[in-house]
Amino acid sequence: MSTLLLTRSQISELVTMSEVIDAVEKTFKGMGEGDVINPPKVHLDLGDGDSGLPYLAGMNAMPAYVGWQKIAGLKFIGGWENNPKKGLPYLSGMVLLVDPQDGRFLAVMDGTLITNLRTGAQASVALKYLIRNSKDPVIGLFGAGAQGRTQTLAACTTFNVKELRVYDVNPDASRAFAEEMTQKVNVPIQIMDRPEDVTKSCDAVISVTHAKNKFITNDMIERGVTLLPLGSFQECADGLILSVDKIIVDNVEQCMHRGALKAVVEAGKLDRGDIYATLGEIVAGKRAGRESAEERIICVTIGMGALDVAVASLVYQKALASGVGTTFPFV
Repeated sequence: MSTLLLTRSQISELVTMSEVIDAVEKTFKGMGEGDVINPPKVHLDLGDGDSGLPYLAGMNAMPAYVGWQKIAGLKFIGGWENNPKKGLPYLSGMVLLVDPQDGRFLAVMDGTLITNLRTGAQASVALKYLIRNSKDPVIGLFGAGAQGRTQTLAACTTFNVKELRVYDVNPDASRAFAEEMTQKVNVPIQIMDRPEDVTKSCDAVISVTHAKNKFITNDMIERGVTLLPLGSFQECADGLILSVDKIIVDNVEQCMHRGALKAVVEAGKLDRGDIYATLGEIVAGKRAGRESAEERIICVTIGMGALDVAVASLVYQKALASGVGTTFPFV
């Protein structure tokens, strides 16, 4: 009944971004085929909502079963707005893996790196089916933090990216990002002074910010662009959301109540019938992805526990094969 314990540094040595992308794509396919169970996130308001608590934080519980791996698990993760000022990471999370046959807890591991890796991978998988130019795309990126880095790594793993344009509200963060990631991915990275400069003549725009001011407006997204607002924030203007040709989501239920679509749904301007497809349906071949070079597509992938469980299962299997990690008997 021993459980394998794995640290963030161990995880970073066990898997590559290419392997993470493969696991994420297989899990989306499983979602489309019905052999992945992924309930909507359960949110714990620690001050990021109406609870009145002083911590300026919130946590999500994200259970899932992944059929193609025959594994179950749970990620518990949260974000603390004041952490960067304290020199601490914004995200803090853990993943627990469970054998669905007998309830044994197989592994407990850091969830922050897994979250960043799979968030990069999920955008890369989406773009594989939705981007108009898969040969040498130009990609715009909002957010130069940890997830901006894994977005860049994943995109450059999947595509021969011609140019990456980045904007962050903190210019120092943009400069540090460009210096670090140019060396890692060997792709030209342009730092932009204004958000509207990021999106010009792009093939795709990825947003990984904490913004709530709907700064991505309708006139910023040109014909043929795929827009990916990731996470649970309010980055897209209502007019943009309501005017795109296709709205694609990772999980319909949670996207109705969180993230980019939340405000327009609550205002009665959008309902389930306006969702073109889930990304799982597209990866499984049940719905078409991009059908013309002119379509403006928004793909809202808030994030699913199934992706974290799938990547954690990959890490676990590789750790067993490599003899990495510490076992601990909880009973």
